[in-house]
Amino acid sequence: MKIIIVGAYAIGTHLARLLSRNNHDTILIDSDENRLSNIGSDYDLMTIQASVSRIKTLTDAGVSSADLFIAVTPDENLNMNACMLAKSLGAKRTVAKIDNSEYINPRFKQIFDRVGITSLIYPENLAARDIANGLKMSWVRQRWDVHDGALVMLGIKLREGCEILNNPLKELCKPESPYHIVAIKRVNETIIPRGDDVLMLHDIAYFMTTRPYIPYIRKIVGKEHYVDVKNVMIMGGGATAVRATCMMPEYMNVKIFEANEARCDKLNELIDTDRVMVIHADGRDVSVLIEEGIKNTQAFVALTGNAETNILACLTAKRMGVRKTVAMVENFDYASMAESLDIGTIINKKALAASYIYQMMLDADVNNIRFLMSANADVAEFTAQPGSKVTKKKVFELGLPKGATIGGLVRNGEGHLVSGGTQIEAGDSVVVFCYDINMSKIEKYFR
Repeated sequence: MKIIIVGAYAIGTHLARLLSRNNHDTILIDSDENRLSNIGSDYDLMTIQASVSRIKTLTDAGVSSADLFIAVTPDENLNMNACMLAKSLGAKRTVAKIDNSEYINPRFKQIFDRVGITSLIYPENLAARDIANGLKMSWVRQRWDVHDGALVMLGIKLREGCEILNNPLKELCKPESPYHIVAIKRVNETIIPRGDDVLMLHDIAYFMTTRPYIPYIRKIVGKEHYVDVKNVMIMGGGATAVRATCMMPEYMNVKIFEANEARCDKLNELIDTDRVMVIHADGRDVSVLIEEGIKNTQAFVALTGNAETNILACLTAKRMGVRKTVAMVENFDYASMAESLDIGTIINKKALAASYIYQMMLDADVNNIRFLMSANADVAEFTAQPGSKVTKKKVFELGLPKGATIGGLVRNGEGHLVSGGTQIEAGDSVVVFCYDINMSKIEKYFR
């Protein structure tokens, strides 16, 4: 597949590196030589230093034969104009990164289709959705719903109260069991488990289950005493914070700490002030946090543009008794450090955006792909096509590549866990967990 990426910024460079490892014909365009040089010479891709607003740049890059054209510069107008030009010059599909939440309204999709923009991506919206979903369950690091919760994947840190530690998985995850463990993160290692593997203290275990059994999972991991989130503090009043407050359940009370007075005034115009309070203060000020009731707060979310600030603020909140912390961390190296410090949930907008875009590049029918930051792995929802390889044998006979495991499927709207003897049928939505493996090796089973 030929892919052209415009913008050697955080999302563009991360996506370019990802695609170059997957043997795509990838071209990265940027007007700044220094940004292009940061991509390094170890990746199999071409770089072009030129202005993307020029038709000559696009034609020189071979846009007429591009399967996918992705514009992810910080300038949404440049992104949209570049996509319109690329589409008119022959690109099959185009993706533009935007900063205006109004554009993602579904009623505008036909308008953008007509002008040549196939898809819009708003990273702040993707991050906000993850934050809001995570806050609904204080005892879970990460939650991922398939088909509106017909299947649920839960990433859970295992602590002293967990009753399933040190038992072989073949005894815990039997065909009749109400959950399967599809992956284990242990220190810096991600494990696709086998029957003899055991869960250990401080592992992050990824459970696949169905919604009725979520309370059971909560019991066996020893987290029944965790108080549900009702009061939330957010440090940083940017676009992600605004979108997250819109997605949070109405029963949650939210306080946003914003150091910029003008931004506070703007926030009061953008949000529902009946349940969200905007406070003009520095969220790192411990005295302010105490005065505003951090002792009665169940979740602290740090969303400033500075990763170090977010990590330190979450550590402070934890020391003050806050159970659930969420940090926006854009640097992957810092993300690993934050994980080792037991920060909680790590949000990385460029990883979320890259996963969203990557979904468009697979030939199989893929409804959802998520990058799991803590496990450095992907989880994807494939739809099995009639006559596809995955429908011809039982799961244990499929010969899935090392690093891949099937966690569950949805059939006729009902979630089912998968065992070795399961027979997948055409039309099933199948959840596949992938670690250190090219996703194209998986999609061929479903085409």
